Amino acid sequence: MLTICAWISLAIALPSAAIIAADEFRHPQKMTVMNFVWPITALYFSILALWAYFQYGRATPNRSHQEQNRAPDWGDAALSDTHCGAGCALGDVIAEFAVFAFSLKLFGSALYASYLADLIAAWLFGIVFQYFSLKPMTDLSRGQAIGAAIKADTVSILTFQIGMYLWMALVYFVLFPRPHIEPNHAVYWFMMQLAMICGYVTALPINLRLLRKGIKHPMH
Repeated sequence: MLTICAWISLAIALPSAAIIAADEFRHPQKMTVMNFVWPITALYFSILALWAYFQYGRATPNRSHQEQNRAPDWGDAALSDTHCGAGCALGDVIAEFAVFAFSLKLFGSALYASYLADLIAAWLFGIVFQYFSLKPMTDLSRGQAIGAAIKADTVSILTFQIGMYLWMALVYFVLFPRPHIEPNHAVYWFMMQLAMICGYVTALPINLRLLRKGIKHPMH
């Protein structure tokens, strides 16, 4: 039954991402990086991301900037969270496949190898996504923008990964202690979808704080 649920979840998420990508082809986002962020977000938030995209994220001519001067709120934090979330998700997927393909272990455990590989890949991709969301909104040089991206997103990425790690540990030690599920099984990616949602939730408050302190810039 869990395998069936996993396949259903993946079967909804993948078309959701494809629908967003197809719509963005006709209605490109004003900020280029968001053309990647929204479909990647749909890979783990599935149909909820699809709804959010058409409700709030779709680029249309009548979108105004009348609220640009208001204080950042939870909606701004949720949008900001998708940036580090997309970078983390992309990095985690690549890292998980690499750990599995090369049978990597750390301290005798594939889980700890995944933790390290996920963190490195998620941080790199997260900074890239933050850089391309930050650079168009500022007059910073390339070097300054990279530094600002690192400052803005490192804590956000760490809190995202903490949420993921807690769920991954629960899956590894409690839900599937023996045998452990692996990336060649649909249930594994269903669990990873849930892990990424956990990461999104744990990173949400810090994103709001970073926005209100001016470390991150809201995208109204």
